[in-house]
Amino acid sequence: MEPILNVKNLTMNFGGLKALDNVNITIERGQIAALIGPNGAGKTTFFNCITGIYEPTQGYVAITQPGKATRKLKGLKANQVTERGLARTFQNIRLFQGMTVLENVMIGRHCRLHAGIFGALLRPASQKNEEKKAIYDSYEILEKIGLERYVDEMAVNLPYGAQRRLEIARALATNPFLLLLDEPAAGMNPQETKELDDLIIWLRDNEDLTIFLIEHDMKLVMSLSDRIHVVDYGKKIAEGTPDEVKSNPEVIKAYLGEDSDDA
Repeated sequence: MEPILNVKNLTMNFGGLKALDNVNITIERGQIAALIGPNGAGKTTFFNCITGIYEPTQGYVAITQPGKATRKLKGLKANQVTERGLARTFQNIRLFQGMTVLENVMIGRHCRLHAGIFGALLRPASQKNEEKKAIYDSYEILEKIGLERYVDEMAVNLPYGAQRRLEIARALATNPFLLLLDEPAAGMNPQETKELDDLIIWLRDNEDLTIFLIEHDMKLVMSLSDRIHVVDYGKKIAEGTPDEVKSNPEVIKAYLGEDSDDA
């Protein structure tokens, strides 16, 4: 398989605290990969470092988009990382609650628009056509996610599971090739979790996406993942298939509990 994300010796210090300690992770094209570990293990910090929210203390982060040269991400701002094809959701819902569902997705399209400040002021035909296409593309994404019936609804009024899906729709609007999901099933009921499971697989199979997720729902992780990476106290302690990780003594001790059958 073709590597799409390559992270080497990623280290993040917060004062005297080493949140990440020489973490090495490679994600291959077309994978659904998971990053797991106990609370405070460094999972979200890892996502923040590779998406430009934090600048790592040291390490190498690079992406290789199909058909393009390898590009380094370390030192780039979050919007620059997004422009290069990485999109993410967050552990806590970060929708624009006072905007409609369609408007939330259209905000995600912003990084793919070309009109500058003069276009916004003068509104030539090219600007208007681009806006129309952004509306069309955003609605098409809502159809794929199954949220088209909420198109004119305010985001704040959506059911919880639909708000989670709307975050994914907004991330998809940036036209990524690598999608990072930070605890997408958090707070979901079993039916919503099952629908999320189906959606993630559909996105991988139909949208040519590679997906990397952080998740505490071990049933979801084990059923979805091609590859699982495990961190504990900022260090990577294991990597493998779901079966390999589930039976790894270090993982059982650090995270899954002594009885691995409960996972």
